[in-house]
Amino acid sequence: MAKVHPNAAHGPLEMAVVREEDGGGAAAVLTVWQKSLLFGCSGFTVFDGQGNLAFRVDVYGGDAAAGALVLMDSSGTPLLTLRRKKLSLGETWMIFNGEDAADTVYSVKRHVSLRQGKAIAHVTPRRRGGAGGGYEIEGLYARRNCKVYDEGRRVVAEVRRKETVGGVALGEDVFRLVVELDFDACLAMAFVIVLDQMFGR
Repeated sequence: MAKVHPNAAHGPLEMAVVREEDGGGAAAVLTVWQKSLLFGCSGFTVFDGQGNLAFRVDVYGGDAAAGALVLMDSSGTPLLTLRRKKLSLGETWMIFNGEDAADTVYSVKRHVSLRQGKAIAHVTPRRRGGAGGGYEIEGLYARRNCKVYDEGRRVVAEVRRKETVGGVALGEDVFRLVVELDFDACLAMAFVIVLDQMFGR
């Protein structure tokens, strides 16, 4: 079994900034490992470009969809909580600020249509009078190939397969999350967790 030893001592989240090959702007690159660092748990472990632990999700036994999923920072502080909405048409997940179930930030709804389209999910803001609009997610999450578009159709985050320096693609449990610098990496990771619940199985 592979062991991961992240850098233990580090300050606030410092992500490596890269220039995109396709002529886009600068972006932060996170490595997402679909495994918890805790024994007997499932979840996600996310590293920044320096190898520091950035985010984590630990699911203690059972079905993750039955309860809440908590996205935490490296020290275990809850950043966002994700819950599946019960009794909704189509699959909908709610994203809450911290652990406060009263402070809904966004809802993510699985795209359902008889017509084939590129969209797989729609993200709607839930805060009254809050800044920011909705997002649309397109692509194939199961192949680790999808993009998050803002209302102006600008790519703000992207899930990509991770390759070694030699060009060998790693398994589907390790992938890259590329986030534009003006977009919240925490929110982008929350979208990944919801996509995994919707399409990961």
